[in-house]
Amino acid sequence: MTLDAKGRVAVPTRHRDALMSAVSGQLTLTKHPVGCLLVLPRPTWVELRERLMSLPMEADGWRRIFIGSAVDVEIDAGSRIHISPELRADAALIRDVLLIGMGQRLELWDSARYAAHESVVKQGPMPDVIKNFVF
Repeated sequence: MTLDAKGRVAVPTRHRDALMSAVSGQLTLTKHPVGCLLVLPRPTWVELRERLMSLPMEADGWRRIFIGSAVDVEIDAGSRIHISPELRADAALIRDVLLIGMGQRLELWDSARYAAHESVVKQGPMPDVIKNFVF
């Protein structure tokens, strides 16, 4: 996928159709600690935000990162979402991007950053919980 000059990315049909029917294309974008962006259906974001707000004061730094950077967006008539300049900079989104489905959320990655992240993950040990998982 490609990020256009205006900071928009087209939502693939398989994700777009589900998001349009489930939440009318209303999404929230926020930072993820690993260097990508979280793309959440608005109701999922509202639940996460409430959980974050219930954490003790010691979580303020992370709460500030997640809540303070959150931006509400909608899938437009061209099936695109606009990524704010601040979020694009934080996730190093320049041109080639990936939108990865992760169950109740999507992750938006710079393609090169994701390749580097995946390489690091593959070099590390596989968690026991996954080793024992039957596919």
